Amino acid sequence: MYKKEFEIVKKIIKEVGFFLKEQEIKKVKSLKNKDIKLLLDEEAELKILDQLLSKFKYPILSEELGLTSNIKDNIPYWIVDPIDGTMNYSRGIPTSCISIALYKGDEPILGVIYDFNADELFSALIGEGAWLNDIELVSSSVVTRKSEAILATGFPVYMNLDKKNLVLFISQIQEYKKIRMIGSAALSLAYLSVGRFDAYIEKSIKFWDVAAGIAILKALNIKTKWVMLKDYSIDIEAGIY
Repeated sequence: MYKKEFEIVKKIIKEVGFFLKEQEIKKVKSLKNKDIKLLLDEEAELKILDQLLSKFKYPILSEELGLTSNIKDNIPYWIVDPIDGTMNYSRGIPTSCISIALYKGDEPILGVIYDFNADELFSALIGEGAWLNDIELVSSSVVTRKSEAILATGFPVYMNLDKKNLVLFISQIQEYKKIRMIGSAALSLAYLSVGRFDAYIEKSIKFWDVAAGIAILKALNIKTKWVMLKDYSIDIEAGIY
């Protein structure tokens, strides 16, 4: 099931990725607190939504426009992040991607992450497998201890960075061998799926940032737990935690 959706979404995400890679002018729409929005965030999202809505009747939860219609437990819905790592993208730092997932309730059906900078397409269809471009992935991490592991993490836009939370954050990460903050939650999970990272922890990250990554990890049976908070924010841990 859902092989048609899987193939179509891979085509859509690559088309929009090529569009984003070609853009030289990246006009800023807003700079609020720690967030940044580009006009290209909206333009890329509209390109994705136009194609999805023309081909499927599923509701869509997207970063810029929110919900297109009500989500029901028995009907799949898309989750779209048109640019994850917008600050990186705006500054020419080649660590950004597009992320699209299909869920039913809290359960992923498929996830696709496209790093248009490196032309790396991470994808998974639950029950069928996961791939990096055309290479099928197999979960084969040899790291089993935090003291040997590389942890990916970050400070999301909406995270409370008061002293108490920062102390708690440090206590969570200090056991790991190395810490990496690459500025893209979706790519952090994609890198975990191929063994570039061994763990991922983030608090108050938006669901659309990680939904596709969760699907890929589930397809590979990589340990993941997450808790929905409010306004589509979640706390998530994956890999070695």
